[in-house]
Amino acid sequence: MITKRIIPCLDVRNGRVVKGVNFKGIQDVADPVELARFYNEQGADELVFYDITASVEGRGLFTDILRRVAAEIFIPLTVGGGINTLEDFDRVLKCGADKVSVNSGAIRDPSLIGRAAKKYGDQCVVLSMDIKRVDGVFHLFAKGGREDTGIDALEWAARGAQSGAGELVVNSIDTDGVQNGFDLELLDAVAARVQVPVVASGGAGKKEDFAALFTHPGIDAGLAAGIFHRRQLSIRALKEYLRGQGVNMRL
Repeated sequence: MITKRIIPCLDVRNGRVVKGVNFKGIQDVADPVELARFYNEQGADELVFYDITASVEGRGLFTDILRRVAAEIFIPLTVGGGINTLEDFDRVLKCGADKVSVNSGAIRDPSLIGRAAKKYGDQCVVLSMDIKRVDGVFHLFAKGGREDTGIDALEWAARGAQSGAGELVVNSIDTDGVQNGFDLELLDAVAARVQVPVVASGGAGKKEDFAALFTHPGIDAGLAAGIFHRRQLSIRALKEYLRGQGVNMRL
C-alpha cells in the first residue's frame, strides 16, 4: 500500500512566509528558514516552497532564501515561482530543490513540461495548477490566481501528465484558506483524468478533512499551510490520527 504524504507549504513573499484566503488578504506569518526547520523536525513528508509573486512581478525566484531553507531540511523539497525556462529549473535544483513546480511558465510555453522531463526526469517536474469555477466550469488561472486563462483545467491536467509531469498539485482557489475541507469534487475530476500522483491543496481546516481526502482514490498527498502555520494541528498528531483511521502514514 502506498504511503500517503502530508506536505506543509511555505508561500514566500519579500522573504517572509505569508498566508491569505482565496489567494487574497495576504498576511505575514513567519521566517521561512525557521518554519522549514520546524516542519522538518515535526515529521513532514515533504516541503513546498513557493515564491508567490515571482511570476506576476516578472522576476526570478529568491535563491538566497531557498538555499537557506534547503540547508535546514532532510526531506524532499519542491520549489516553484517564476519557473519559465530550463535554466530556471537548473538554478533551483542547484540551490537544493528535489522537484521543481511550474505553473504560469508552462501556460506560456507548454513544451517546457516535456523538455524539463526529458532533461531532469519526470519525477522532478511538478505541474501546479490554480483552479477556480467559472460559470460551473473548472478554469485554469495564472499569475498567482490573478488571471483567468480560459483554459479548461481538466484538459490541462491531462495534457500536463501526458507531456511528462510526474506529479500534479491541484490548488483550489475556491477553497483556499477557507478551512472548510478540500475541494473533493475538483480533485476527483482531476484524478479521473490522470495516472500520476495528485497532491490536494486548499481548504484543510481540521484533521477530519485529511481523513476524508484520503478516502478518495488517486489522491496521494494533502498540502496545507494555515492550519500548520497557526499551530492548530501538529503534523505528528495528524499522522497518528490518520493511521488510526486506517490511512498508511510514515511516522
